[in-house]
Amino acid sequence: MTGILSAEEMRSLESAEIGAGRASGLELMERAGGGVVEAIFATWPELAAAPRSALVLSGPGNNGGDGFVVARMLRARGWQVRLALLGDATRLPQDARANHDRWLELGGCERLDASILDDVAVSGAAAPDLVVDALFGTGLTRPLEGELAMLLGRLEPLRVDAGTKVVAVDIPSGLCSDSGRVLGHAVFADLTVSFHTAKLGHYLGAAEEHCGRLVVHDIGLPQTAGRGAVCLLRAPRAEVLAKPSVGHKYTQGHALVLTGGAGHTGAARLAARAALRVGAGLVTLGVPQSAMEEVAAQITALMMVEVVDFAALRSVLEDRRFNALCLGPGLGVTQHSRALVEVALAAGRATVLDADALSLFRDGPEELFELLHSDCVLTPHGGEFARIFPDLARRLAAPAQHGPAYSAVDAARAAAERAGCVVLLKGRSTVIAAPDGRCAIHAAIYDRSAPWLATAGAGDVLAGLITGLLARGLPPMQAAGTAAWLHVEAARRFGPGLIAEDLPETLPQVFRDLGL
Repeated sequence: MTGILSAEEMRSLESAEIGAGRASGLELMERAGGGVVEAIFATWPELAAAPRSALVLSGPGNNGGDGFVVARMLRARGWQVRLALLGDATRLPQDARANHDRWLELGGCERLDASILDDVAVSGAAAPDLVVDALFGTGLTRPLEGELAMLLGRLEPLRVDAGTKVVAVDIPSGLCSDSGRVLGHAVFADLTVSFHTAKLGHYLGAAEEHCGRLVVHDIGLPQTAGRGAVCLLRAPRAEVLAKPSVGHKYTQGHALVLTGGAGHTGAARLAARAALRVGAGLVTLGVPQSAMEEVAAQITALMMVEVVDFAALRSVLEDRRFNALCLGPGLGVTQHSRALVEVALAAGRATVLDADALSLFRDGPEELFELLHSDCVLTPHGGEFARIFPDLARRLAAPAQHGPAYSAVDAARAAAERAGCVVLLKGRSTVIAAPDGRCAIHAAIYDRSAPWLATAGAGDVLAGLITGLLARGLPPMQAAGTAAWLHVEAARRFGPGLIAEDLPETLPQVFRDLGL
């Protein structure tokens, strides 16, 4: 796992390094500007072949100082560089002012207003090859509105129609660095270059649409410092998923997945198959009498047991070898289904509640919270989250008025604390939170984009993966995070044409890639 920092955590880390004398602000600014230039030429090698033209937009803070460094380095390579400053140079922070003065030895500094972009043609030779957005970075707390929003909106015709490359320093101006939410108006960048570690806003909200490609450049801060309270999930270690050479099927756990009635068993069968593929020793489907023949005709390695009602489920769970339960996929939203959920939770086993098992409590989510225990994992998508955490969902959906804006991390943490168990809030950037505040993000964006995962049944497979890992003994937070990574990796490994049934069948290839 890799730490992701908030804006405040990054500022604190830089201040600590400068205060301890291990780096100066000017040194960090020089390294940051150099990292931007390096990333530009690595991303677009053709720009390094011959001098081009650039428009650098510098803001009133240290992000603007980075812009002055970029402008100076491009000019040193023979580029034609035009620089426009938002605000008064005399009010720049000390290090930014020093780099402003160094730039003035090489070129002029214009005042940033509408005329800067008005006289740049939307096509033809006058359009710059590159625009550098060094206006606000991670320090923005107010919405970009009015004239400034209109001015920045004129960058988009340059990018789309004239082919100008737009590069954001640290984060596109107008994007909240702690939530990825747009504050009024935000720049659309082709490349975003951040420093030391990614920030929360690079993976949440509208991040991918506005950041383009993300590059994180090392500016010499200690890698052991500033890990942040939120982690970005990476590939699990092979030993987490490996099976011991000594043991038998019951040592890898026995999962029970409940199905709906006849004609509604497919989702649960997908979940059960995933639980088996991820390594649970045994997986049994709990099936109502009306669906026994349907399920029997569809399964081989999976087992099944008749579960007519809540009393039958209670009897089944007298077998303590059932150590992980999954309820929700195709279960139905009836009083019968609710009774099954109540019995399952009363049994105190590791339990995944997904889909219908969550929607059952839309009219009284507090009743669900009273039933939950610490070995549960809730896996809502946005709609289900709104049903059981309506106040948090409303806050997340409301327009961002200032930064730091309320984020999916904030919402998932509040939900986990309220529920008393792990909450996995599904999305392109899936957020997983525990009641004690631990939080992780698995982002299926940038180089881990998995658009083919948007298919019916994919969420049921994820629920099954978590259940299988719980059966194998992984704690809820680790099971949820590992399953989220495997889920996306299987989709990426399979590629175009993916349907939900393919996900469990692709897991063996993913395991081999991990070295199992």
